[in-house]
Amino acid sequence: MSGALPTRDAIVATARESIARGSKSFAAASLLFDRPTRARAWLLYAWCRRCDDIADGQDHGHGMTVRPGARARLADLAAKTEAALAGEVVGDPAFDALRIVAAETAMPPAFARDLIAGFALDAEEWRPQTEADLYRYCYHVAGVVGCMMAVVMGVSPEDDATLDRACDLGMAFQLANIARDLDEDDRAGRCYLPADWLAELGIAPGRLFAPEHRPQVAMLARRLADRAAAFEASARRGTPALSFRSAWAVLAAAAIYGAIGRKVAARGERAWDRRVTTGKLEKLGFIATAARQARARIALYPAAPRDPRLWTRPR
Repeated sequence: MSGALPTRDAIVATARESIARGSKSFAAASLLFDRPTRARAWLLYAWCRRCDDIADGQDHGHGMTVRPGARARLADLAAKTEAALAGEVVGDPAFDALRIVAAETAMPPAFARDLIAGFALDAEEWRPQTEADLYRYCYHVAGVVGCMMAVVMGVSPEDDATLDRACDLGMAFQLANIARDLDEDDRAGRCYLPADWLAELGIAPGRLFAPEHRPQVAMLARRLADRAAAFEASARRGTPALSFRSAWAVLAAAAIYGAIGRKVAARGERAWDRRVTTGKLEKLGFIATAARQARARIALYPAAPRDPRLWTRPR
């Protein structure tokens, strides 16, 4: 590799551009962090986004395509991830972003590897058979990102109780996203609804969006939204362990993403006529409410045992 290596500031700037293009919701919530945490959140996001794009053939989360060579792409991103975790300069800004944030936060390498395992499930065209399978997938593609974000926010990798709550938030996000994207995933030949849910309602494989199944699909989307809400409620109880600024960002993100699941459920059979989003004014309202909640988080979310009925991340 020739020439001067990119500085940390340059890699952070590239990561900021990535989040601005890839997720307006997360970009808005990230502005609530203090400056050091915000930069590290951008760095982590850039790596997650790049891995997702490589795995799915997307551009910053847009335009999913069915492309050959999934296993080769997975091997490439896994190798670059391992190099980054080992502290090597990769030469790809997103993977060098992981190198920086992992070194600065003592991020457990197992978390990054768990995320890669989620991409492997997609590469293998894996499908959930049961609700527990669905949760395992959600952990690998989103719950573990919640754990990584908690470490970025200063949570100790040994603080399992707080990491469990952080994982719950990632689970909530992913379940809401699955509900919103059922049609897009179906067009790409994917289905993240458990096979036993489909069998329960008499939906044959590959027939999810047949017109006669719209009422059943709406019912399953509401089920996903309800599950997302339960994980979101659990996640909120982890915010007293965070600083005010981090709690503010988490509570804002919880509200913004939670609104997606609630809108999908409210729209019923028309949920996929147009993509569910949250507008700028809605985001500002959620951010303002989250500030009040963050200030009162100890009173609003007193310590309590985590709901034992919720799926729990692997140790």
